[in-house]
Amino acid sequence: MPVAAAEAVSARAVVLVEGVSDRLAVEALAARRGLDLAGERVSVVPIGGAQAIGSALAHFGPAGLDLRLAGLCDAGEERWFRRALERAGPDANLTRHDMERLGFFVCVVNLEDELIRALGEAAVLRVIDEQRELGAFRTYQKQPAHRERTLEEQLWGFMWNRKIRYAPLLVGALDPARVPRPLDGVLTHVRQ
Repeated sequence: MPVAAAEAVSARAVVLVEGVSDRLAVEALAARRGLDLAGERVSVVPIGGAQAIGSALAHFGPAGLDLRLAGLCDAGEERWFRRALERAGPDANLTRHDMERLGFFVCVVNLEDELIRALGEAAVLRVIDEQRELGAFRTYQKQPAHRERTLEEQLWGFMWNRKIRYAPLLVGALDPARVPRPLDGVLTHVRQ
């Protein structure tokens, strides 16, 4: 397990996420809602990629520390999460609805895509401008590989190498009524 798993030993609940940007987004939403995850003994643990979900479930789930679990994954990695959940529990042939009932939510593409769609292109451009990177984004748009892409695709591509920096900023810019369902779902589930 990653080093971050050590802090989860005193937790009563854990949100398993693929990477650091996902962790920062979950923590930013909690902070924005005035939630004290540490005080509630909730840990957000980046597992280092979807392929590690099986060992994370073994470590934190009923066969291990037996903590309340939630998780967040990208649509392209859903199969890893589904198979690991099926192996770890009594249920087979889980649907996405079944996964959500267990506290595991799937982002349509990935969390950055969810955040960009929830915010809208104009709001994302404002965040980029506030970070003094609008010029860099405009240069990115002019590159031959990106010219024909939609603005939403360009924003997502630009964020890709900056997602650790931008994940909490995008969450901070969200309208509270437009929080992406998977992000809201993991926080709600783990706090029950």
